[in-house]
Amino acid sequence: MSDRRVAEGPEDVARLAGSAPDASALEAGIVGCRACPRLVAWREEVAASKRRAYADQTYWGRPVPGFGVEHPAIMIVGLAPSAHGANRTGRNFTGDRSGDVLFAALHRTGLAKLPISVSRDDGNQLLHTRMSAAVRCAPPDNKPTAAERDTCLPWLVRDLELAWPSLRAVVVLGGFGWQALWPAIAGLVPLPTPLPRFGHGTVVDLDERRRVFGCFHVSPQNVNTGRLTPSMLDEVLTTARTWAGLGPPAG
Repeated sequence: MSDRRVAEGPEDVARLAGSAPDASALEAGIVGCRACPRLVAWREEVAASKRRAYADQTYWGRPVPGFGVEHPAIMIVGLAPSAHGANRTGRNFTGDRSGDVLFAALHRTGLAKLPISVSRDDGNQLLHTRMSAAVRCAPPDNKPTAAERDTCLPWLVRDLELAWPSLRAVVVLGGFGWQALWPAIAGLVPLPTPLPRFGHGTVVDLDERRRVFGCFHVSPQNVNTGRLTPSMLDEVLTTARTWAGLGPPAG
């Protein structure tokens, strides 16, 4: 008999996510998920073969749960864990170049305790903020399929439901996360018609209290080509922070 506490398929994901009473229970369900065979095989293969620079480390090799405060004013929605970043460290945007860029900006804008994020026990903390993702397992070539996004959707739905009473701003990194967001909040608020297209700096009012902010993803490609600069990222985060009623960053 299968363990009903482990998601082996889309129906299990929906059941376990929907019944999670709090963030801790939700995270436990996410970490045990095995609903997408391609992603399970890839994340475990990477964790076993490793990258030479991390050969002495034990990889996480599982789905990556949310990170941050339980009742956030700001939610950051990313794409998926990277193979040798979050799939290694077990924490979103931790241990890779995308994370270096994002956490430096979060620190500058008063939303993270430290400007670096290298491991789950590095002492860093998010302030007023929680991180989530469209897909919770590292995908080959950083490209999850639409079907994998849809299977993973209930985890994001429940993350947003639990955060909704305190939530004021949702910062979405990239077009893939933007596409995942709208079905995730469809049960929480009437959706705009037509659905807004993704763009950096796009702002969408969900209701009188909540807004969505679009931001180019903090990928090395976007950063290295100058498509996303530190000042552009800071502006989005500061605008979201201000809307969330947190005031300007200290200093």
